[in-house]
Amino acid sequence: MKIAMVSEHASPLAVLGGVDAGGQNVHVAELSGALADRGHQVTVYTRRDDAEQPVRVLLRPGVEVVHVDAGPARHVPKDDLFPYMDTFASVLAAEWFVDRPDVVHGHFWMSGHAALEAVKQVQTRAGGVRIPVVQTFHALGVVKRRHQGTADTSPAEREWIEPAVGRSADQVVATCSDEAFELKALGVPLHAISVVPCGVDTELFRPDGPVEERGRPFRVLTASRLVRRKGVGTTIAALAKLLDEGREAELVVVGGAGTAGADLADDPEYQRLDALARSLGVREHVTFRGQLGQHDMPAVYRSADVVVCAPWYEPFGIVPLEAMACGRPVVASSVGGLIDTVVEDATGLHVAPRDEDAVAAAVGTLLDDAERREAFGRAGRRRAETRYTWHKVAADSERVYERLVGGLPVTTPVAATGGTASSPTAPATLTPGSRPGRAARNARTTSAAMPHPTERTAR
Repeated sequence: MKIAMVSEHASPLAVLGGVDAGGQNVHVAELSGALADRGHQVTVYTRRDDAEQPVRVLLRPGVEVVHVDAGPARHVPKDDLFPYMDTFASVLAAEWFVDRPDVVHGHFWMSGHAALEAVKQVQTRAGGVRIPVVQTFHALGVVKRRHQGTADTSPAEREWIEPAVGRSADQVVATCSDEAFELKALGVPLHAISVVPCGVDTELFRPDGPVEERGRPFRVLTASRLVRRKGVGTTIAALAKLLDEGREAELVVVGGAGTAGADLADDPEYQRLDALARSLGVREHVTFRGQLGQHDMPAVYRSADVVVCAPWYEPFGIVPLEAMACGRPVVASSVGGLIDTVVEDATGLHVAPRDEDAVAAAVGTLLDDAERREAFGRAGRRRAETRYTWHKVAADSERVYERLVGGLPVTTPVAATGGTASSPTAPATLTPGSRPGRAARNARTTSAAMPHPTERTAR
């Protein structure tokens, strides 16, 4: 098949860890590569944000990245990109009129809007059967508003365009069960929702291999974009409690502006977190690494005793998968996709979001029990290999594409992610009126009930 991936702000070529570069970039790159390995021809369309970028870049055999001229050829925050989406759509339509894809897969709500508009333009000009459109949101505006309130910088148009994209796409691929229920609440028909998780490169991320040297007896790691909702401040506050309790630990924070921290000092969130660490008296125990390349990360994961993922909310979260694939236990907020990926008391421990005491207690429990850490690490590796390889994710995605191209109904959902740490993936069923499990219900109730974050700010 000819597959067109549309990812307007998240280029598969981008360095990870910046404000607008993260899991979606990895997802698009790895899914495209795995589909190419299965014999498909994949073209990824992303917005040009640098005048020096060539129009077309071969990412790997079978995957080409096309830089679309839509708006200024410089970095523009993703929440400011919507005014350029009509231009983006027109470029896509012109391309697809000449070289028609078999299926289009939009990533993020603006990409979905552009993809649907482009498909409409192609059908208007050329007639014939409409190109089927698959949509993955990666994050939902309604969830973002629920947790960030007035701090949400999404454009006003997102509130009504995002649900319209969901209802207009031929199939919406949710990355976790919690998202599937959010989509149902937005009016997306159950028959149009499939659940296919994100994946992890289990050859790159593995327990054996080089281990980065560390400076303290214990190392805690967190890796994410440096934005407040990722909960890095909660982890810093938890570190202070661990040190007060006598554990000699260090915290390594990966993410933020600049490769290897070159421009980190200019990052506003770094400045806030730096001030927080100083106010708590733990700055000498915290190392901010800035952005690191994918191939640098396995050695960093292997150096950690525990990996903490403590966001306020998380549509999926690739970091826990990478940690599990490297055989490391995870302490994760009971939110979104983390409910599916991290199995309580098997591959890690769940905590309430924005709760530094809970994070400290969970991490402390694991630091004090090497045997339990090792058992969690082994189970995490098995789970990553069983459920979350990109080969499996690509096969499930391919199944969605093929049924749409063939005009057949798609079974809902395609794949489930729940279950025990070692059991094989089994189909799940979403039925009207059904609800997520207890952990998902508790996570949604806990986070929605909090009017503002409890994460401390610098004094």
